[in-house]
Amino acid sequence: MTNSETTFAETMARWQAEREAANKATRNELLPQLRGLGITEVTAEYEGYGDSGNIEDVTVQPVGITLPDDLSTKLGDFAWSVAYHQHPGFENNEGGYGTLTWDVIADSITLDHADRYVECSHSFDEGL
Repeated sequence: MTNSETTFAETMARWQAEREAANKATRNELLPQLRGLGITEVTAEYEGYGDSGNIEDVTVQPVGITLPDDLSTKLGDFAWSVAYHQHPGFENNEGGYGTLTWDVIADSITLDHADRYVECSHSFDEGL
């Protein structure tokens, strides 16, 4: 491995570790707030394509609990960050989408993700 490759690999590993630490800190901040409101589950739908993307919807269980705007924003940002950490670059080209489900009681997150792609079948016939 060349020096520049080592530097790139080290940089990517450092960025990944920083994102993971930031996600863990945010998760630890959000969890007691959600439990304090009586929330048992958070579901966030996300979508990305054409070099951009966003959280489409954040819902909580049980139904009827209204999230303060700042908490709703933090949850959306956290869901995007977790999805992006697991599937970096999914917003590029045809993109990807998915659902993050956070079982607040067990503090367990499930990510159901799909990537879109274009498939081509090419043939060339000459002198038939």
